[in-house]
Amino acid sequence: MDLFPLFNSLRVALIATVLTFFLGLLAANWVKKTPRILRGVLDAVLTLPLVLPPTVLGFFLLKIFGPHGPVGSLVASLFDAKLVMVWYAAVFASTAVAFPLMYRTVRGALQGFDPDLKDTARISGFSDTAIFWRVTLPSCKQGIIAGTILAFARALGEFGATSMLAGYIPGKTATIATTVYQLWRTGDDRGAYIWVGINLAISCAALLALNFIEGREKEGRGKVSG
Repeated sequence: MDLFPLFNSLRVALIATVLTFFLGLLAANWVKKTPRILRGVLDAVLTLPLVLPPTVLGFFLLKIFGPHGPVGSLVASLFDAKLVMVWYAAVFASTAVAFPLMYRTVRGALQGFDPDLKDTARISGFSDTAIFWRVTLPSCKQGIIAGTILAFARALGEFGATSMLAGYIPGKTATIATTVYQLWRTGDDRGAYIWVGINLAISCAALLALNFIEGREKEGRGKVSG
């Protein structure tokens, strides 16, 4: 059994999760500081990939990273490289679909942050950057961890945009999701069931970890209130 789809899916999901982690943190913190009207517009734009059909999102990504797109053509002219139909094209697709989950989860966590802690840290001489990384994030760590797990699970199961941007090339761009589709299309239900089971196992493990974290958070709140 060729395990490349498993290796590639985990590789893509992990890289996309790291990118989503930092992009989600920075975007949520930045949007939180903008005026109310602008905040609503930015929030809608940044959340849009969550509600768009995967094929529509994949179309937009192709227009950006494709050989005739602004980013794809620039990379081709400077480095003689392409950004589509390669394994890392799936990273772009997975990051795009997972980002809104991370962003919205972090945004909710930041909204629940006690501003008195920030004022106390500022009086103590902390800069805004130090306050964000050393005070705000540790206080919101449960929500941030939850967002990270959700982003990983979403990136792992991405299919629509990935199939348009990276395609299905055995041993090169194949992921679990695209492999299941190809096996089903060729009538290999047994092989498809195997990969479906593998994907279910990983996704269930991620969701169980999320439930465990949320349970720990509720227990901690109960002890504090008690």
